[in-house]
Amino acid sequence: MAAPLDMEPSALSLELLPTDPLLLILSFLDYRDLMSCCYLSRRLNQLSNHDPLWKRHCKKYWLISEEEKNQRNQSWKAIFISTYSDLGRYIRYYATLKKAWDDLEKYLGQRCPRMIGSLKESVREEDLDAVEAQIGCKLPDDYRCSFRIHNGQKLVVPGLMGSMALSNHYRSEDLLDIDTAAGGFQQRLGLKQCLPLTFCIHTGLSQYMALESVEGRNKYEIFYQCPDQMARNPSAIDMFITGTSYLEWFTSYVNKVVTGGYPIIRDQIFRYVHDKECVATTGDITVSVSTSFLPELSSVHPPHYFFTYRIRIEMSKDALPEKACQLDSRYWRITNAKGDVEEVQGPGVVGEFPIISPGRVYEYTSCTTFSTTSGYMEGYYTFHCLYYKDKFFNVTIPRFHMVCPTFKVSTTRMVSGGAVVLILGCVVLETNHNEYAVDEDEDSTDTDEYEDRRRVLDIPAPSGRCPRHT
Repeated sequence: MAAPLDMEPSALSLELLPTDPLLLILSFLDYRDLMSCCYLSRRLNQLSNHDPLWKRHCKKYWLISEEEKNQRNQSWKAIFISTYSDLGRYIRYYATLKKAWDDLEKYLGQRCPRMIGSLKESVREEDLDAVEAQIGCKLPDDYRCSFRIHNGQKLVVPGLMGSMALSNHYRSEDLLDIDTAAGGFQQRLGLKQCLPLTFCIHTGLSQYMALESVEGRNKYEIFYQCPDQMARNPSAIDMFITGTSYLEWFTSYVNKVVTGGYPIIRDQIFRYVHDKECVATTGDITVSVSTSFLPELSSVHPPHYFFTYRIRIEMSKDALPEKACQLDSRYWRITNAKGDVEEVQGPGVVGEFPIISPGRVYEYTSCTTFSTTSGYMEGYYTFHCLYYKDKFFNVTIPRFHMVCPTFKVSTTRMVSGGAVVLILGCVVLETNHNEYAVDEDEDSTDTDEYEDRRRVLDIPAPSGRCPRHT
């Protein structure tokens, strides 16, 4: 017999569901909601203690493995709660940073084991609190979280944060431990409330993190300092920006390392970037190029942007033996952001005349400078055959672009309107009607005229000058 039409169905209580579908529902809850269920009813309290429900959260937020769980001899829920009581304030960041550190250690452990030996153990919460009291600024939680995993590294060479080497210039950056970083905390004009993150014992170079939004910086922005050499004012500091937060800065660097974006050379991480499209093959010879910007040898005022490039020349291992050849000369066509062209031609490369034979690889490093914030190079090498000495041929060098990273100019150069100019490449992103002009009338060159201009302005020559366009 049908029920009367005016009879309302009874409300279905969540607790009346059978155990299996109810557990399935609970498995979709976040840890906060799952914990709240403990206080709703006796049955939900019992079901929310079902240990497999906490396994997902332990793996998602704390990266706890089955093996680690067995070693602790605790339930998943107990592990989650005990870890949360220690690291709960970092739950937004911990898994991302822990995975980055784990990936980095695994990758370098196979390729640069001595670098792994330089890493320091984690610090305690009270150590981080003491540093905050010492410097009078709050540390961002992503930075604190990373140091709860590893307290930077010892001041050694090579540095964890990458190296760069030219003929007479070397830089390798260590990731500073918390006490050393606090000792370098800046309160001087131009770098007020900036904490060093890295340090190079050869150049004194550091990357800094702004702990407050002062002097035209955004809070937690990470940058290389760049003294304004035309201001004659030590507090006039421009900045090449390398990250908007510690999490972004560190994880993007690790990703470049572990995916092979940065090559491992002589047991060190070298911060060369290779564009996969930047490869050219002529016959049996392939030429590829990777590049890097060097902030320590660059300046915004005057505009002088220093780049290094690493060239790899390889002959196919399947080439016939009689294809062996020797490099005689090089030709470069260099174009700056304004379209000005410079041509360079000369014997050999870096003073050498390498022989290329089947399966052999020859690599070398050189450098260039631009007075514009970007530019590109292309050209060719001329070889002669070893078996047919009167036979010459050209090998294409692919076009490769070099672009200065985003930078901000010092607030001491702000004009009456008060706007800071932010430049990406050669494009002004933010300005006002009173913007000043950056003099880019000169292209990059090591001419006597350039050196005379440097002496008149009393600008110290950058260290690490190397033969250009080789």
